[in-house]
Amino acid sequence: MDLDLDLFSHRVQQQRVGQPLPERMRPRSLDEVVGQQQLIGPGCLLRQVLDRAREARKERSGDAFLPSLILWGPPGTGKTTLGQLVAQHVGARWASLSAVHSGVKELRQCIDEARTALAERGQRTVLFIDEIHRYSKSQQDALLPQVEAGTVTLIGATTENPSFEVTAALLSRCRVLRLESLRPQDLEVLIARAVADKERGLGALQLELEPPVQAALIAYADGDARRLLLTLETTAYLTPPDADGIRRPKQDTLEKALSQRVLRYDKGGDQHYDLSSALIKSMRGTDPDAALYWMARMLESGEDPLFVLRRMVIFAGEDIGAADPRALPMAMATVDAVRFIGMPEAVLPMSALCVFLSTAPKSNSALVAYGAARDAVAARGGLPVPLHLRDGHSAAGKALGHGTGYKYPHDFPGHYVAQHYLPDELAGTRFYEPSQSGHEKLIADRLVQLRKAGES
Repeated sequence: MDLDLDLFSHRVQQQRVGQPLPERMRPRSLDEVVGQQQLIGPGCLLRQVLDRAREARKERSGDAFLPSLILWGPPGTGKTTLGQLVAQHVGARWASLSAVHSGVKELRQCIDEARTALAERGQRTVLFIDEIHRYSKSQQDALLPQVEAGTVTLIGATTENPSFEVTAALLSRCRVLRLESLRPQDLEVLIARAVADKERGLGALQLELEPPVQAALIAYADGDARRLLLTLETTAYLTPPDADGIRRPKQDTLEKALSQRVLRYDKGGDQHYDLSSALIKSMRGTDPDAALYWMARMLESGEDPLFVLRRMVIFAGEDIGAADPRALPMAMATVDAVRFIGMPEAVLPMSALCVFLSTAPKSNSALVAYGAARDAVAARGGLPVPLHLRDGHSAAGKALGHGTGYKYPHDFPGHYVAQHYLPDELAGTRFYEPSQSGHEKLIADRLVQLRKAGES
């Protein structure tokens, strides 16, 4: 459960024989970390805190201050590695738990061991909790007194937004650090290291990657170092050496390693936006088959499901709106479902939503109406609120005539009474023009009836 200062010693390195490549190639010092320079680069806040804590420990000049941290970022960006290196850098004891597999019993055991280490040896403990967002509120609350008392320095790792998944009380006692997906040039560095390293990497296999194969590997990894190195290792062992003893993987070998065809997709480039555009236009055109195809292209190429869902939520408001009031609630329910079950099963509710939005009646009247209202605001500025619509609850407001003449619709038959709600300068202006599509036709008919009743 815990590992002392020899974490990265030669003895421990020997124990790593047979471990997967990502574990063997895990950085042994902060200087070996690829990416995340916004956190640990020279002069950056975390690096300064760590360096000062290490100096204080060396000089025995006082307590080495190390704040509790929440490391938030996508998978494979180095959250666990950074946690281990932080502990190593300041000479702290390391203890690790997974929120998926541990409960209050394991948590208490870690805390008891940390308390003993502090009391008997004066050694602080870094308690790393992977996927901390999976802890319940009561489990997170159990950490509070230990973090406050300094029994442990907490480092929590999460792929979810901690503002929503970590309790406010625990969050207020930690500093949140955002880790970014690794850039293609970062992944190139990792490949070069793994290919060259004969002790921990694949150097003994004499591996050479042709540029197209390396580019496909980097695209598939999608900023995830763990995924990159696991796929690289599998590809290397699936590739037989040639007459010169060199392994030169081909595209089909990489596809075997992935157990799928490598799709061309650039999340930051034209493919990203072209496929997204094709999905939206297919749903707008009421073609569920095409919409499903483009959605599958994006998901199978490694696109974030939540990006696809954001486009669908926007579509529900922009292209369907009041034509089918179920569209937006269904889209938001799908967001919750996808977050709850995760991939790959998340494709099921996403497919249902894709079909629903594609076949629903369409109307962009809400978009047009808001645009017209916005134009009126820009053209006429801040027009005064009519007196009968102003808040008349206060004595000062009543004295000024606020609310005078307001007709309460529930006091009238049908809960409706005609009166002016716009500023006088805009009286009679129509921003919203309902279409004759789906439920919106009912809205259009009702507005016509109410307006006629108000004129009689």
